[in-house]
Amino acid sequence: MSTDHAHTNPPPQSSGLPRRAVLGAVLMTALIGIFFLLREHREHLAGSWAYLLLLACPVMHLFHHGHGGHGGRQDPGSSLPRAKDR
Repeated sequence: MSTDHAHTNPPPQSSGLPRRAVLGAVLMTALIGIFFLLREHREHLAGSWAYLLLLACPVMHLFHHGHGGHGGRQDPGSSLPRAKDR
């Protein structure tokens, strides 16, 4: 009994529109919706801008903590010398 046969995959089904086009349309629709939402509620949000700016600082520290932004820290497995070892 021979098992030498070729496996062929069926061609992928296309939905008609490229995925990037659908993603772009959804993104643009969301941006337009956000614009009109902010436009209608501008007076309610005007007093909150200072608090949102203050909230941005700790949020940025949370997300950028592991990217080497504080100079002296390095990973323990790094082969580069530390600043105090130079």
